[in-house]
This record gives sequence, C-alpha cells and structure tokens, in this order.
Amino acid sequence: MIRSLARVPYVFVFGLWFAGQVLICCRDVLVDVLTPGSSATPRVLRLPLASETGSRAAVMGALITLTPGTLTLGVVDGHHELLVHSMYHDDAETALAELRDMEARMLRAFGPLRRGVPT
Repeated sequence: MIRSLARVPYVFVFGLWFAGQVLICCRDVLVDVLTPGSSATPRVLRLPLASETGSRAAVMGALITLTPGTLTLGVVDGHHELLVHSMYHDDAETALAELRDMEARMLRAFGPLRRGVPT
C-alpha cells in the first residue's frame, strides 16, 4: 500500500508530460492538415522494449496509439518488440529515441511488475 502511494507523484508527473505530448502531436497533425502540401514522413519501425511483461508492453502500445501521428500495429517476438507506424518523425533514429524516452518515463511512473504477479 505504501509503495503504491509513493508512486502517485510519479504517475501524476507522467500524466502531465503525456498530456503535453498529445497536445504537441495534435498541433503537428493540425498544421499538416490545414496547410498546403504535407510534412508527413510515414514509416514503420520495430521498437525493442525494455519492458519485461506483456502488460507493460500493452500499456506502451496503448500510449503510442493514443498519441496522434503514431499507431501500434502489432507485437513481435512475444511481448519484446512493437511494430509502430510513425507519421511525423524526421528519421527512424529520432522516432525510436522519442519512443524509448516514453517507455522509460512510463516504467518510472508505473514501475516494473513484481515477480510472480500475473502479466
């Protein structure tokens, strides 16, 4: 119980950060839709996950899909890798770096699951 309460500030900060990311991505999509031409650079990426459980991989997939301009296409190799469609990253390295940052923040906020807890 105390461990759960200790996570509340981390979850709150993550929620604020994620809401900011969603707003930034909404702006990028809106600008692309309302201006002539297209700044989209669509690509499909394989994102290796640091998460060791299927539930954390599912949370990461949901966060990616909730972010405008990105979509989780599927899971590869059990739950160790995600296929991600990205619309607005300049290159694959930038996209992977941003997605890894999101995963690190998510794991910091929600923590890894304890051993023996079902995934």
